Amino acid sequence: MTEDIKAEIKPIELNENSTFQFRCHPGVSCFTSCCRNINIMLTPYDIIKIKNKMSIDSSEFLAVYTEPNLLEKTDLPVITMRMLDDEKKSCPFVRDGEGCIIYEDRPTICRYYPVGFGALSHKMQENEDKDFFFLIKEPMCKGHLEKNEMTVKEWRQDQGIEERDRINSGWMDLVVRKQTTTTTMKFTEKSKKLFFMVCYNIDSFRRFVFESGFKDMYNLDETLLQKFDDDIELLQFGFAWLKAMFFQIDPSGIFQVDPEKAEQRIKK
Repeated sequence: MTEDIKAEIKPIELNENSTFQFRCHPGVSCFTSCCRNINIMLTPYDIIKIKNKMSIDSSEFLAVYTEPNLLEKTDLPVITMRMLDDEKKSCPFVRDGEGCIIYEDRPTICRYYPVGFGALSHKMQENEDKDFFFLIKEPMCKGHLEKNEMTVKEWRQDQGIEERDRINSGWMDLVVRKQTTTTTMKFTEKSKKLFFMVCYNIDSFRRFVFESGFKDMYNLDETLLQKFDDDIELLQFGFAWLKAMFFQIDPSGIFQVDPEKAEQRIKK
């Protein structure tokens, strides 16, 4: 969309019980227009789903299909889809007439559209632990003319969003905490690289856990380590580790460094 069109968009505030009218399908004249000239921010779970769909390592996916950015007000790294260098600046996974070729594993932000999720900013402003949504009605989008009414809650269920939000909740919690401490807490470049690896490069994080001596610093039993073959299990563990390391919050006590192991590692 152009800057002029963006300027015309006026988000409409919603809650999960608010209703709206929308349906997207190949029959609408604007089909796939919303997949062009936009910023598609990818969540940690999005990256895992897409790279597994393509049967490639997360490092390869990140290098070929994405671009790193810094999230405003947090200075944390985030990942956006690298759009094609064509006239429309298209998503690399969209095809004319066919639509999204990874539709079953499409990013969370694509699933939400035309609903926006504003929980972060809302919690910062109101200090309330509840979700905040908004409806985006772009002039070019004809899906709003389709006679298909539902609530935000029904839309999230229909689009398979609830599971994604649950899995990504640890990542969002880290972002919120960093946003609230942005004036008092600065991350070093090393800290940002660790955040990037844990949240977006799950295959590199797995190698880090098993090959760098990381697992020898903590009392991680074999039962737990065996779970790390699963990307989601490892991702959740990574979120908890970052929370303990950056914000000293470790209710499980699992990330207390074993003094004896630490001393042995120092000697090595």
